[in-house]
Amino acid sequence: MMLGFNKGIAMNIVVNRRALRASALAMAVGLVLVAGCKRDAGDTATAPADGATAPQPANIETPVAAAPVELRDVIENTPQAVIGISYPTDIAKYPGLAKALADYATAARGELQQAVDGLGNDKPTMPYELSLSFEKVLETPQLVVVSADGSRYTGGAHGEPLVARFVWLPEQQQMLTADKLVADAKGWKAVSDYIGDQLRERVATRLSSEDMEPGQLQESLRSASRMIADGTEPSAENFSQFQPLTGTDGKISAVRFVFPPYQVGPYSDGTQTVDVPANVLAPHVGAAYAGLFAQG
Repeated sequence: MMLGFNKGIAMNIVVNRRALRASALAMAVGLVLVAGCKRDAGDTATAPADGATAPQPANIETPVAAAPVELRDVIENTPQAVIGISYPTDIAKYPGLAKALADYATAARGELQQAVDGLGNDKPTMPYELSLSFEKVLETPQLVVVSADGSRYTGGAHGEPLVARFVWLPEQQQMLTADKLVADAKGWKAVSDYIGDQLRERVATRLSSEDMEPGQLQESLRSASRMIADGTEPSAENFSQFQPLTGTDGKISAVRFVFPPYQVGPYSDGTQTVDVPANVLAPHVGAAYAGLFAQG
C-alpha cells in the first residue's frame, strides 16, 4: 500500500523542525536575522543586490492589514488518525499570508476529520493520515512564496496528494492569484500552448527510451497527450498553482507552474512542473503586475 507519509514520518516532520528551531535559538539573535535575510529562498531566488525595494506596481489597492495569526505546528496520534502539520518559523510577520496557510490546513484537516467521523467506533486497518508541510521557498521585498506539500490518507491504495502554492505581495498585503497574474484568455492560450508542448516532449522522450512495440508506443503517446490537453486547457483554474522564480535583480525571470498527480499525468508520474520564461509570460501579465517581471 502506497502512503504519502507513514506514521513515523508524519511525527518526525514536526520533531525534526523543533530540533532545528532549538538549535537556532542558541545563536545570537542578530546573526539569525542576518542569515534569514541572506539565505537562498529557493530556485534561483535572491533579493535585489542593492537591497532596494522596487516601486509598487501601479493600480493595486492596498487592503487593510490582516490581524496577526499564530501558527503552531501540529502532531497528533490516535488509533484512528495521525496528523502532522508544520509551518515556516517566521511567517507570522505576514498576517494575511499566515491566515491563508491556516485556512488551507484547517480545510485539509476538516476533510480528514469528516472521514474519521464516518468510521464511527470502527478502527481502520491502517490509521488515517494527514501530513502537510509548508515551506517558504522565496522571500524578497516584493514577493513571498510558500509551498504546501503533503498527503491525506483515508483508505485505498494510496494517499490523496496535497499540493498548493501561495504567492504573497508584502507591499500590497494581498495574494497574487492566477486570475490576476494573466490578464485574458489570449494569455492563457499562450501559457497553455507552451506548457503543453513541454509536457508532450517530456513524455515522448521518456516513452521512446522504453522497450515498447510501435503500436503500444503510439497508444501510450495518444493517452498521455489527452491527459495533458485536458489538464492544460487555457483557463486560470488549470494554472492556479504557481511560484515565481527570480533573478539577481529580484525580478521574476520565470514562473513555475505546478501540476499535482492526475492533472496532466497518472499518479505514478507524481507532481509535475513546467517553468515558463518571463519573455513568454510577461506580454500577457496584468498591467498592475508587469513591474514585477524582468524586461527583455
